[in-house]
This record gives sequence, C-alpha cells and structure tokens, in this order.
Amino acid sequence: MKNIEESRARLKGIFNITVTPFTPAGEIDKAGIARSVERVIGLGYDGVLIGGTYGEFPAMSTGERADLFRHVMDVVQDRVPVMLCSAGSDARVVRELTELAGDLGGLPMVTPPFVSEVTDEQIVSFFKDIAPVSKTGILVYNAPGIGITLAPDVLERLADMPEAVGIKQGDLSVTAIDRIANRLGGRIRLFCASDLAFLGPMMAGFDGISSTNSCALPELILETYRALERGDAHSARDLHRLWYDFRALARRHGQPQTTKAAMNLRGFDGGSVRLPLRDLPEAVKAEIAAVLGKLANEPSARLSLAA
Repeated sequence: MKNIEESRARLKGIFNITVTPFTPAGEIDKAGIARSVERVIGLGYDGVLIGGTYGEFPAMSTGERADLFRHVMDVVQDRVPVMLCSAGSDARVVRELTELAGDLGGLPMVTPPFVSEVTDEQIVSFFKDIAPVSKTGILVYNAPGIGITLAPDVLERLADMPEAVGIKQGDLSVTAIDRIANRLGGRIRLFCASDLAFLGPMMAGFDGISSTNSCALPELILETYRALERGDAHSARDLHRLWYDFRALARRHGQPQTTKAAMNLRGFDGGSVRLPLRDLPEAVKAEIAAVLGKLANEPSARLSLAA
C-alpha cells in the first residue's frame, strides 16, 4: 500500500492474525512464519496481521519487531494488505515502528500507550502525535486486554483524524458495538478484533474481522466468514457453532498457546511461545487433539488433520 487512500480502499474482509513461531530456544522461525502467511494467502484470506498481541510483540525487542515487519513484507509482496502492529508503551518505539510500517507499505496498528493512569486527553494527544508519521495512515486498536478500553466517544474523536484508516474494536459489548457501527460506519473502516464472537458486529455493519484461531482452523473460519459475507447467516451460525469446543479451550488455556498447539498437531508452523508464556502440557494437547479429531469428522468443517 502506498498511501492512506489505498489503505482505506483495501482494508476490509477477513485478516489472519499470524502467530509468531518461536524455536524452543526462543528464536523467531522466519521460514515458519513465511509458510503460515503463504497458507492463508493461498486459501483466500483478505489480509494478515503481523506482530500483534497474539503475535507476542510485548516479548520482542524493537529490533526483532522491525526485522519481522521487513521479512513478512518481503514475503507478501503486496498481494494482500498487511497490518503491522507498532503498539507499545514507549512513544519513541511506537513512533519508530509506525513510521517503518508505513514506509514498508503496511498499515500500522496502534493501541493506546499502556501506562498507568493515562487520561483520555493524553491518549488522544498520543494518537495525534503518532498518526502523521505513517504515510499509509494508522489503524486504531481498542484492546481491552492491555488494561485500557477506549470509550465510544474517544473513538469518535480519533476517527476524525485524517490519518485514521480504521478502528479494530476489541470491546464487544452490545452498546459499544451498536454505537460504533451506527455513528462511525461509512466514515472509517470497522474491524471486529475477536473471532470468538464476530457474527454480531458483522451483522451490525462492520467491515471485517481479524482472527487468531484461523491459524489453527483456517478453512473453517474462512468459510464461516464467507457465508456471512454472502448473506447466509444461518450457515455462518452453524459453522461458528462447530468450533465452540475449540473456543472454550482457547478461553481456558489462553491464546496464542492453544492456537500454536493446534497448529503443531496439524503439522503447521505454530512453534513455541516465548516467556513469560509457557507451552501447554501434554494433557491439554491431548484435549486439543480430541477436539480437532471431532472437527475432522464434520464434513462441513472441511478440516483435515493432514498438513
């Protein structure tokens, strides 16, 4: 992507939140992440998100994150749009990575700075300082998981920034989704940040979703989204129900740990997590294997355990 206008035009559909595979020694497996990106592009995903919260960016150095950006952009070669997470608590790092992401042709994804007792006014000022450094604009990520939830009125103020291309909404409360969809829809691209419950936001008029579990279940989650996109809400609902047991495991044992374990069981490049996260024990992996086996016996899941 070359500029803000192109970012706006291309930012829609289903994006795979690509996990970062680490070796047992803690190194980034560049060949593995390249294969993961190629898999979802080949299946027809509309884009990828690199180095996000489930990509374990808080456990990476600034240099590692910049190197990962460059590597993936070389792999993708602009075939699909790429969100590059430049979030952080140090505004200097966020500025550096946001500028780099835009220069590489990606769309920087920025969260509020996760520092204690930051005010709404300080958050808005932070975004206004950072946004102009990216020639492709920015994606505002409302990520309650970092300890800060942006209220709809703050999101409306951020949507007024000329560099704001989209909002990735992690607060999926009904009232927040209703207000955002109806007040910001058409003004700015709206993305549902969770594949655990994306049917409602999409029916409300959101422009797309980002999905971590699609690393493990790429066929099923893609088909669920495409059914909804076609207007076949009944099929989308039924397909989404199929992988409830997997979602339950992910909620219990955490992401990206569960996703990576399932990827490895399928022969994909999940790799290991990096400390402070821990890879799941064998007993939990057996639970995941049982859920995958059940899904493989569901014809509509289109899931094979062969890699």
